[in-house]
Amino acid sequence: MEHGHVHSQRPRRPWIVGVSGASGTPYAASVLRGLLDAGEDVDLVVSRAARLTLLDETGIAYRDAHWQQDLRAWLARGADGKPETFAVDTDRVRHWPAGDLAAGPSSGSYPVKGMLIVPASTACVAGVALGLSKDLLQRAASVTLKERRRLVVAVRETPLNGQTLKHLVSLDEAGAVVLPASPAFYAGATHIQDLVDFVAGRVLDAAGVPHQLYRRWKGELGGSRAD
Repeated sequence: MEHGHVHSQRPRRPWIVGVSGASGTPYAASVLRGLLDAGEDVDLVVSRAARLTLLDETGIAYRDAHWQQDLRAWLARGADGKPETFAVDTDRVRHWPAGDLAAGPSSGSYPVKGMLIVPASTACVAGVALGLSKDLLQRAASVTLKERRRLVVAVRETPLNGQTLKHLVSLDEAGAVVLPASPAFYAGATHIQDLVDFVAGRVLDAAGVPHQLYRRWKGELGGSRAD
């Protein structure tokens, strides 16, 4: 009986979500909500630079010692800044400090589905492309590439200089999906959250995770205005 019970438990195989210091923390929040809504497990790594950006963009201080409380406040917040916009359950999230290079995601033997970097700064892009592994986020991305797992890099910068473009080509050649945080307007966006959710939805599309974050193109001009 006990042996059968052990095998009835679904083994945890999370998506790693890395949040770097680029502007765009609402993108990360939307991706995280989408993963949790889909019943996915999440391993979360928030870089030191990302914590400064999060504080600047939301007023929320993300602290290792109080990460669950801070994460709930962040994910409940709308892209327009209104608190308690979303109901969230963070029980499926595991937090790893960005400086913990002995963490699970730093090893290829740690079972994960893949990794999503949302948003990805140019410094993060360079670090991953060059294999610097200066923190857990970069190390986990390098491991994801070497293990041939899905890596989605939602770069958020404009304009892009030649060096960053070369780094992005290197990531593409290594098997990553380079996904600029570039909202589209055919889905009938009327609020800032709609634009954020479009980008987050494209990230989840690249990961193969089902969602209902945006209205898909159906081949009909003006279709978004007909509803």
